[in-house]
Amino acid sequence: MTTPPAGPLADRTVLVANPAADLYGSDRMMLEAIKGLLAQDARVIATCSQNGPLVDQLEELGVDVRVIGVPIIRKSMLSPRGMVHLAGTVGSALPRMRRLIRDVCADIVIANTLTLPFWTLAARSCRRPVIVYVHEAESSLSRAARTLLTAPLALAHGVVFNSETSRAVCMPRTLERRGRVRVVLNGVAGPPVTRPPRGRIEGPARLLFIGRLSPRKGPDLLIDAASLLHGMGVEATVDLVGDVFPGYEWYEDQLRARVRDLGLEEKVRFRGFRSPVWNAIGDADLMVVPSRGDESFGNVVIESLLSARPVIVADHTGLREAASGFAGAVRVIPDDAEAIAEAARDLLRDWNGSRAAAVADAVTARARLGTELFQGEFVRAVVELGR
Repeated sequence: MTTPPAGPLADRTVLVANPAADLYGSDRMMLEAIKGLLAQDARVIATCSQNGPLVDQLEELGVDVRVIGVPIIRKSMLSPRGMVHLAGTVGSALPRMRRLIRDVCADIVIANTLTLPFWTLAARSCRRPVIVYVHEAESSLSRAARTLLTAPLALAHGVVFNSETSRAVCMPRTLERRGRVRVVLNGVAGPPVTRPPRGRIEGPARLLFIGRLSPRKGPDLLIDAASLLHGMGVEATVDLVGDVFPGYEWYEDQLRARVRDLGLEEKVRFRGFRSPVWNAIGDADLMVVPSRGDESFGNVVIESLLSARPVIVADHTGLREAASGFAGAVRVIPDDAEAIAEAARDLLRDWNGSRAAAVADAVTARARLGTELFQGEFVRAVVELGR
């Protein structure tokens, strides 16, 4: 009996640092990346800054998880004064980070997102290769703030971007010249079983939003669109799947107040965070991704396509990149509830055509953006950049 050949990361320890332990876009992509690393015989240690549902998922894979409180950069800190304050908290955290790198004998450190620059500093000080996995594309930030956010990339041995959009925004020229940049498009896991869309829309159309309840994600636009659809003679319900960041409870209060003001209490439902999301998508007719803010990619767009659901997408940044080439992905003017309502009305009017396009898109999305392809390309990038 022959022994299967060892993977390219056999006998190498990879320390993966994640900011929190949620199960939103960047967290889920890191989870898929770790699956790819494990499949190539790497020993993976993961660290998060706090406990959360991601920890359980990682431990189910057999990953050793260490929860260590380290500074995470938030947008509110992206000012000279904010960075000075943040630097003051690093003094106590950096020794713990260095100690973990040495205790687990890490061969490579991967820092997930730009919000963890101090892992790059810790890895470099321990003389370990460090790769930053970038999901951000904050082109709307001021030039000074964007410089503060991306400057630490110059210390990395390599960068993996999740899209051409994020690469273009960050523009790590020094690393580009050295050939230390890779783009690996997100690979998204589809539903275990794809439930085809309803053959006929009987009763209200079911619209679904999945994501953080935050102003930049724009769920309020979908609430307003539901009211506009009613004025067009199209009955629709809206499910909002997601929760708020701590400290943003005021925004959910605003959303609920808006629902009351529009008389939509029986039409709009707050479903909270859900994982997995496949049952929610399977119950929906149309998906809506109305983000106002820049997006490096659009995982929810791909989840919609993999689930054979037409999806209405704000036409900007990484959402445009994710939706490109799919007939069932309708791009609309950003920050425009009326455009969302009109797109939904048109998709529902030609439901047979919308349904057929979405079913065909599911096949294309699996071939182009499946997890197996992503995992292979991500591991290849880690092997090349971690040398």
